[in-house]
Amino acid sequence: MLTIGTTSLPVVGRARMYVCGITPYDTTHLGHARTFVWADVAVRVLRHAGVPVEVCRNVTDVDDVLTSAARRAGSPYDSFAAVQQFYFDRDMAALHVHPVTYEPRAHTYVPQVVALARALLELGHAYEREGAVYFRGAGVRERAGLDAEEAARLLSEFGDHPDDQDRDDPADVAVWRPSAKGEPGWPSEWGDGRPGWHAECAAMALTTFGPALDLHAGGADLRFPHHAYEAAMAEAVTGVRPFARAWLHVGVVRVDGAKMAKSAGNLVFTADLLRHHPVGAVRLLLLGHPWAADWDYRPGDVEEAAARLERLHRAASRTAAGRPAAPAAGEQAAVRALLDDLDVATALAIAEEEGGQAARTVIALLALG
Repeated sequence: MLTIGTTSLPVVGRARMYVCGITPYDTTHLGHARTFVWADVAVRVLRHAGVPVEVCRNVTDVDDVLTSAARRAGSPYDSFAAVQQFYFDRDMAALHVHPVTYEPRAHTYVPQVVALARALLELGHAYEREGAVYFRGAGVRERAGLDAEEAARLLSEFGDHPDDQDRDDPADVAVWRPSAKGEPGWPSEWGDGRPGWHAECAAMALTTFGPALDLHAGGADLRFPHHAYEAAMAEAVTGVRPFARAWLHVGVVRVDGAKMAKSAGNLVFTADLLRHHPVGAVRLLLLGHPWAADWDYRPGDVEEAAARLERLHRAASRTAAGRPAAPAAGEQAAVRALLDDLDVATALAIAEEEGGQAARTVIALLALG
């Protein structure tokens, strides 16, 4: 049985895992890659434990940031998104991230967002104003453990406009927004418009898996407002709580203390590292700190990861040099560590010490090839 944080995840039948995917407007950097590699390890560990896993990783290809980037590039938003998605898929394959079971794209789920907005209105959890549908968000920040000032700051940072005078409460967020000329738009009973970001993920997850998930993965920086509102909308429309039994909120990657982000100009691209280092070294780099911890990247880190990868492979080949095979207990201990909150550090330490089959199993489960 896998434990994530303090939550044990016994599964009867399949495990339903939703991974918050990319907004395809730029090339994959280490911050993106870290989330998807950790999610991939969770899938591999669950499957090793005999649990069938279905993974849904969305593509947010309806987003104002994407629209602006496409406009600057002189390209239609959907064509621009498709090209960026190609590069992302190529990076995931190069990183040995397993293909996902479902990959819904937001632009093909607009009818489901409209249905979600309609249901929220009928249940009294939303209201319509000037062609927009707003979700009543009172209580969401409290559940996230934030005060009003911090919640407002994060809502503003992620484009939710808590100062919008059309809203009854600064905590309310758009499920549906009217589209101006030149913006992507679709017909609805409230006029031409487009989905809100949080509603897109809620609609895609509900459509794919129904009212609840076993595990939801995504970057820790998406905890609030995105994941908090996604879950709140889903729970409001279905009445099922919790929306996700466990959350894999992967810590952010920083450079000199600042979060890796295009706006900060401090991106390190995955493809650049893979041109000069084995994929196993790059994966080990991304798994080198506990999944929930933020991590400050330094250029020398990948060299250290490559050196450790060599030690692991030497440990795995010890039996070929005539040494007795590592006892089964070593392999079992390494697997137990991975099942205990994806404790990669302990599993690696056991693998290096025990060598043989223990090391080979850890290399396989972490896809360090």
